[in-house]
Amino acid sequence: MSDKFQAVVIGGGPGGYVCAIRLAQLGFKTACIESRGSLGGTCLNIGCIPSKSLLNLSEEFHRVKHLSNKGIEIGEIKLNLTKMMKNKDKAVTVLTKGVEFLLKKNKVTYFKGTGSFKSKNEISIKDDKNKETLIQADKIIIATGSEPVSLPNIEFDEKVIVSSTGALKFEKVPKKMIVVGGGYIGLEMGSVWSRLGTEVHVVEFLDHITPGMDKEISNEFMKILKKQGINFHMKHKVEGIIKNKLGAIVSTKDENGKKKDFECDVVLISVGRKPNTSGLNLEKIGIELDEKKRIKTSKSFQTNLDNIFAIGDVITGPMLAHKAEDEGIAVAENIAGQSGHVNYDTIPGVVYTTPEVASIGKTEEQLKEKNIKYKIGKFSFMANSRAKAIDDAEGFVKILADAKTDKVLGAHLIGPHAGELIAEIGVAMEFGASSEDIARTCHAHPTFSEAVKEAALSVDKRAIHS
Repeated sequence: MSDKFQAVVIGGGPGGYVCAIRLAQLGFKTACIESRGSLGGTCLNIGCIPSKSLLNLSEEFHRVKHLSNKGIEIGEIKLNLTKMMKNKDKAVTVLTKGVEFLLKKNKVTYFKGTGSFKSKNEISIKDDKNKETLIQADKIIIATGSEPVSLPNIEFDEKVIVSSTGALKFEKVPKKMIVVGGGYIGLEMGSVWSRLGTEVHVVEFLDHITPGMDKEISNEFMKILKKQGINFHMKHKVEGIIKNKLGAIVSTKDENGKKKDFECDVVLISVGRKPNTSGLNLEKIGIELDEKKRIKTSKSFQTNLDNIFAIGDVITGPMLAHKAEDEGIAVAENIAGQSGHVNYDTIPGVVYTTPEVASIGKTEEQLKEKNIKYKIGKFSFMANSRAKAIDDAEGFVKILADAKTDKVLGAHLIGPHAGELIAEIGVAMEFGASSEDIARTCHAHPTFSEAVKEAALSVDKRAIHS
């Protein structure tokens, strides 16, 4: 007899383990299946967490090297990459063990292995020794995340041609790195290695970086990254990548057909991700997919089979850990007969470079496309006393509000701690706040958050400090 559960989650990433914990809290006998051998998914193991560790450590290295400019003189600064990588790995280990403890604390049964469907209510789990375990489930939630996409006919070897996974594990600092794609991941990893001494070139097919971001922020972001020493080659298409003894040659062509080759040690391909659904046996049970191989779901995350649900990167929407977490909680509450809901208009996006970039709600381009009349409030960190005091004053806050109602429609920040400051706008938008509401809220002085208040005042052309 196979074990029987009321709910089973396939995938132990941010969406999956959060969903399993919430289901257990709601009284369901719950299991969580994860093939990686450690919980936390891409985000915790080979994505968000290790990359943020390296972003922070590389920024500290960069700052220490330039402390003498601020009157703090120290001896020779050396990079110990091995120790830096161990520090990063330690953070990952501590957090993955922490997630395992949370499952145990909430009495979620944890299966280490690869799950696939035998039928709509039966799951096969194969461990690393190919031993099979069968379990039964009333409700099943698919939360298997996504994996990096490469270019046509080019495979990752994670040594010379790497995805973000390989870029987190270099054993020495590359002399020259080509980043294919100017999105969040490529720019974050490019920033890490640039600060540690790599010559970084970003090759992007479009005429701007960070596609989908507010154009004004995107343009300012590229200016700042250029000042930091990152090179950009816009409107360039990669035609091919050939490995050689020294690394690789990346062949490109610009919009006018002019060809250019880049010789480099390593190539980071960062052109997107795709749903990780292969091996689940979805075709056997008849789960419907869309044209991008994402699982089709209703607003309640239900698939075309009434007892099977899907969340996170395997369904439509931004491939972000916090989006998956919110969906995990929402689907668990829906299964329990509650009213789980995700507001997709208030999901923030953050790029953890220096300066940070953060965005929530509509961009100017989206508002123009929908013919929505809006007002803009902007405030530069150059006029923010806290930012000036610590010599970290690049960037600005931009708030978009409805021209008639003053309701906040979106906000876009580039500057210090932008990823933290965006939360205030998120709360305001969830409550349907106006820019006037933010402007009349007392903010502590001196703080970075005062720039948000001043941008809100600026919507009505009454900023005090600019």
